[in-house]
Amino acid sequence: MQVYLVGGAVRDALLELPVHERDYVVVGASPEELTARGFEAVGRDFPVFLHPHSKEEYALARTERKSGPGYTGFICEFSPDVTLEDDLLRRDLTINAIAQDPDGTLIDPHHGVADIKNRVLRHVSPAFSEDPLRVLRIARFAARFHGLGFTIAADTKRLMTTMSRVGELQHLTPERVWMETYKALTTDFPAVYFDVLQQVGALSAIVHKSVESVPMRTLERTHKIKESDIVRYALAHYDLNLSVLTADKCSIDLSHWCRVPNLHHKIADSVIHISRKLQSGTLGAANILAFLHFCDAFRRPERLELTLKALTYIAQENGWSQRDDVMLLARALSITAEVDVQSVIADGHQHGAISEELDRRRLAKLKQHLGS
Repeated sequence: MQVYLVGGAVRDALLELPVHERDYVVVGASPEELTARGFEAVGRDFPVFLHPHSKEEYALARTERKSGPGYTGFICEFSPDVTLEDDLLRRDLTINAIAQDPDGTLIDPHHGVADIKNRVLRHVSPAFSEDPLRVLRIARFAARFHGLGFTIAADTKRLMTTMSRVGELQHLTPERVWMETYKALTTDFPAVYFDVLQQVGALSAIVHKSVESVPMRTLERTHKIKESDIVRYALAHYDLNLSVLTADKCSIDLSHWCRVPNLHHKIADSVIHISRKLQSGTLGAANILAFLHFCDAFRRPERLELTLKALTYIAQENGWSQRDDVMLLARALSITAEVDVQSVIADGHQHGAISEELDRRRLAKLKQHLGS
């Protein structure tokens, strides 16, 4: 039985990046042998085990054979006869297909070390096209390693374009799409992810034809800034919706193609809502109060805070930062908080009349500040 360190741990060490987790491939062993040594089987579809002490993942060397559409349409084959080279051949990129033996010797049959040196993202074999999830993974790697100067090899980009064109991406589940998108949003250069997907036709194939070539300028403003993935998602959603912001059309909802968490969806929706209002003209006090209700700001002020954070980048991009209505938006909740519900009740208002009077007084406060 031989054990090799593989994948991201080897790649990141060669890039002199922090290694957060280590994965190993085991050659010449059976599931029964690993179980007898105290390893815990955790893979439902693949022969993956946890080390009895370190809890790091150890996978038996395996091959994969395409058996159906999509990224789940594979038959996994493993036995003591599967070699390390067989296992490395099934991996996505050459930089992820490098192994290291216990002595530190690198096994690099696909020249991943050279591609790391030359900062190239290149697919290992034509079998790359059998897994549509890899289109999103490569876009994510392009975003993650953009600051290091990595680019996608021309032949790999052509292959990604072909995969998008023939409809392979239609087989991706919303959950897996969100997983890759979320990881991309947490990189230093999230706009690169969407740029790559546009370049290879992936976004127009699975989202909407109108997003085939849309600059991600607002999202780019968060590059190399430690910004919330919620805010970044809202900005990506805004950028991709620019073509319909001033038109009488429905928004392009990214949650139709990826399983977006509810809070991300709510903030993105609020950003589109207020951006449409700002695009069409100056906001009045009534618009601002209606927006506070739209965001549910009186009960959930954190939603307004996230929306306003996203709006800061949008205002910078559009030159709105010094507009009186935009500046009032940032202070609207604290201004309306000056209205005391207890004083409304003390004045004799009851039941539904309380909320009506609250809004009347809030509106008066906003008008006072907007006119000052």
